[in-house]
Amino acid sequence: MKKFLAIVLALVMVLSFTACGADKKEAAQETSGVKTVQAGKLIMGTSAAFPPYEFISDEDGETVVGIDAEIAELIATELGLELQIEDMEFSSIISAVQSGKIDVGLAGMTVTEERLKNVNFSTSYAQGVQVVIVPEGSTKVTSLDDLPNVMIGVQESTTGHIYCEGDFGADHLIAYANSTLCVQALKNGDVDCVVIDNQPALAHVSKNEGLKILDSAYTVEDYAAAFSKDNTELLDAFNKVLEEKIADGSIQKILDKYISAN
Repeated sequence: MKKFLAIVLALVMVLSFTACGADKKEAAQETSGVKTVQAGKLIMGTSAAFPPYEFISDEDGETVVGIDAEIAELIATELGLELQIEDMEFSSIISAVQSGKIDVGLAGMTVTEERLKNVNFSTSYAQGVQVVIVPEGSTKVTSLDDLPNVMIGVQESTTGHIYCEGDFGADHLIAYANSTLCVQALKNGDVDCVVIDNQPALAHVSKNEGLKILDSAYTVEDYAAAFSKDNTELLDAFNKVLEEKIADGSIQKILDKYISAN
């Protein structure tokens, strides 16, 4: 009888723990009210070589920090989700969203007609300006008018890449995996200038003597978060919080924290 009771008690405990685990999983989904890749988590894909929007922390050399990371953390918290950041090549983010590897792409990404064929975009949360970095004293590139006649460094799959290829042709471009490699190529003399977003450009110029940014902007654009076309519920929930945080000044506070420092 004692053995029988012990077995029954053990079975009750196993069933209780199983039910508890299931309840927690369901509770996590109910808390956010949306479906995510992993219950209770918001998995964000980014490319952490685009300061100040996303970069690796100097403190531990592995944590992704920056504007996009803070915005995602703020929204995830409001949705009752735990934020998980996956660092990857910028060119892989759209396909990762499409395939369901990640929930959202946040990487200083501009809305374009081509990208809209593959993903949906959130409300814009920041404005980006594409600028041109050149060596100080450059005689090859002194204004935007010189760009058709020189070799340009761009970050692969960014709007700088897309716009420059459309304006000047692929023969005038060398595409690199990230903006740091673009700037290194400029310093090595492999390219005559680099076209990237203004904020990363400011960060790179401040860390690399002998470089400057041309006075005229190449183009102005809006940044947004990318979502799967199969998960409009998550996009709607994200947008609701994002728009509230834009209205109450929380998003601007995050932008000012990083951009004013440059």
